[in-house]
Amino acid sequence: MSLVQSFAKSSVGKKQVMALTGLALCGFLVTHLLGNLLILLGPDAFNLYAYKLTSNPAIYVAEAILVLLFLSHLGMALKLTIENKLARPIGYYKRVPTGRGSTFASSTMPITGLIILVFLVTHLINFKYGAYYSTTVDGQEVRDLYRVVVEYFANPAYVAWYVVAMIATGIHTSHGFWSAFQSLGFSHGKYNCSIKFISKLYGIVIALGFSGLAIFCHLKGA
Repeated sequence: MSLVQSFAKSSVGKKQVMALTGLALCGFLVTHLLGNLLILLGPDAFNLYAYKLTSNPAIYVAEAILVLLFLSHLGMALKLTIENKLARPIGYYKRVPTGRGSTFASSTMPITGLIILVFLVTHLINFKYGAYYSTTVDGQEVRDLYRVVVEYFANPAYVAWYVVAMIATGIHTSHGFWSAFQSLGFSHGKYNCSIKFISKLYGIVIALGFSGLAIFCHLKGA
């Protein structure tokens, strides 16, 4: 067995794969949010952005990498969860709060992760593979994704589900961001407070940013 295979099968290796893929996915969320902010500038700006993004041949490579990152992250999470359960088949009789260690975000990672998984499936169905309307921007016929988004969020139930999913994403990524640096060995008293602050700030920005756009679109369609 090679060193790479041994590393990948070790607990430390799996955690570091989760850390690296998680950070990469966090980076994707930031770029996705920045692109979505163009909704605030109106239909033409958002539709033209979406057209330039999806009409670029490199999008297929980017999507393949994104899928690989997500599946690797999910696969390692499942493996580590199963291994931890097998290593400790009988749970603790009673949890005693110590003021450190487990937090709400860390203890709910499986739940928030499941919410994110369900959200991703519905998100792709409703937007990427959703209704197709065409419009013209600067003489170019493009998909009217702005209309698709506004029509979707006209339903308050969909807005509520989206906000719940984004809160779950914020909680999940805030802990994941912090945990990734720990797994990669960047644990030091000098930097831990800063990393924790950035992690929490990241989660808040993601949750509020995406949720705010959903509410904005709801108001536009009302």
